[in-house]
Parts: sequence; C-alpha cells; structure tokens
Amino acid sequence: MYLIFLFASLAVSIGLQLVLPFPYGLGAALAIFIIFPLLLRKRYMARMRGSGGSGFGLGGGGFFGQGQSSGVKYVCLTCNHRFKGGDCPRCGSKMKRADF
Repeated sequence: MYLIFLFASLAVSIGLQLVLPFPYGLGAALAIFIIFPLLLRKRYMARMRGSGGSGFGLGGGGFFGQGQSSGVKYVCLTCNHRFKGGDCPRCGSKMKRADF
C-alpha cells in the first residue's frame, strides 16, 4: 500500500513538472515527493500507536508499551498478583518477575 502511494506521488510530481514552468514545477515536484511519504509515515505511526500494537514507536514507549507511562509492572512468583514495585502487597514475597 505504501509503495502504491509512493508511485502515485511520483506520477503526480512528474505531471506537475510537465504542466508548470521549470523552476516552479521542479520545486512543487520535490515538495510533493518529499512531504507526501513523510505524511503517510506519520499517519501509519499514529494508527499503530492508537491500536496499542507493539511497534518501534519513536515517541513515548519504546519497544514494549506504546502508551504506558506508568512504568514497569511486576508479577509475584508466589501468588501471581500484579503490582508496581517493591514487595508483593498480597503475600509479602520479594520474588517477582517483570511483566511488560
């Protein structure tokens, strides 16, 4: 899908070069060919961030949790209770594993 839009922007930029005079056509073609893929990439990244999928997001979340700013959660190995840190509030055990 991305390649289709990329080649469509290439066709539009070539068409603008044929219609507009030289310096204006070249400027408009370069602007479309550079800005259009950037806008598509921004839209796809926003869609991935909105769906909660784990991708290589650039802002706020890194590899694991795309909208989670609450930090790392842990799971107690004794009673399987999820908590935020320290000792388990349910059983007091210090045995835990990170849950992403």
